[in-house]
Amino acid sequence: MALRLVIILLLYSIAFLGCRKSLEPQPEEGFNFINGLYLLNEGNMSMNKASLDFYDLSTGIYERDVYKRANPDVVLSLGDVGNDIQLYGSKLYIVVNASNKIEVLDARTAKRIKKIDLINCRYITFYNGKAYVSSYNANIGVDPASPNGKVVEIDTASLSISRTTSVGRQPDGVAAANNKLYVANSGGYNPNAYERTVSVIDLKSFNEIKRIDVEINLHRVKADNKGNVFVNSRGDGHNTHSNFFMIDSQKDEVVRKFNAPVSNFWIDDEHIYTYASEWSNINRENSFVYNQFSSSDLGFEKKYITDGSEKSIHMPYGIAVNQQTKDIFITDAKNYVTSGTLHHYNASGKLLRSFTTGDIPGHMVFYKQ
Repeated sequence: MALRLVIILLLYSIAFLGCRKSLEPQPEEGFNFINGLYLLNEGNMSMNKASLDFYDLSTGIYERDVYKRANPDVVLSLGDVGNDIQLYGSKLYIVVNASNKIEVLDARTAKRIKKIDLINCRYITFYNGKAYVSSYNANIGVDPASPNGKVVEIDTASLSISRTTSVGRQPDGVAAANNKLYVANSGGYNPNAYERTVSVIDLKSFNEIKRIDVEINLHRVKADNKGNVFVNSRGDGHNTHSNFFMIDSQKDEVVRKFNAPVSNFWIDDEHIYTYASEWSNINRENSFVYNQFSSSDLGFEKKYITDGSEKSIHMPYGIAVNQQTKDIFITDAKNYVTSGTLHHYNASGKLLRSFTTGDIPGHMVFYKQ
């Protein structure tokens, strides 16, 4: 009996020590990324499941959850809802919407440099050494009396907020062109009173100088290398469909309506790669299209997926095009509650390989040392 008691106590001691060991912070991993694609997974809201993956384009190795592995001591890891990711210089900027913060990382190692607090932040862009981030300027939630949103300027050297200016309600996408900032006002928290304008901000004075009337429920804004600004609208699922527009940054007015649904897009040289996943409250289903347009004559060019594999994509949610190889990357959020998929296509639109990602893979940026 005494011998059995000693053995039992030893087993309990081993189990207890094992549990204690598992609760201790794990050593950080020493990443040294050289050439690849960062993918930000939004994660499910209120679950702190945002995560960061890295696809090494030289070796073909796909690394999951690299932020958590590189920063094991950060409480709650990356946080709640990763809404945007951009690279500027040697730093990676991640906008984490519901966690009200911008994470600044060393792009080579994925280690945190600094956390910048900003309520309900949405999208980020850069211009002349400054970062510009849109913010709903209020907590998440439907509120007809919600305040106007704002855009903050962040100095990329000191990583501190230097200036703030007011825009419309619930501003989303933001892009810079011709010494001005273009911000899509969505009004998305109040479907009965959507916003429909793009705010134009003079970057010298950092004041809003104009609002361009476009369409209801605007979302993403991007500029090409000619100073043209493109913006998509999400529609309302009823009578107003998703659409795509071009703004002339010299005239600050809409000069082209594409009459094509666009949920997301990527501008690469003379081409604009788009996809649309449009929900119909009438038919109670989504419809999907994958179109490529010419940014020179703004005409439709082709369907860029050519092997029929787009039929296996349940919910397209992110897009990126490699400027060097012209390879195309599409993410699939599937049902929004399980792991997604990254699909890698060659320049001819043929599927090369696919990888399992975190939940709701949505935002990508290329990195090369």
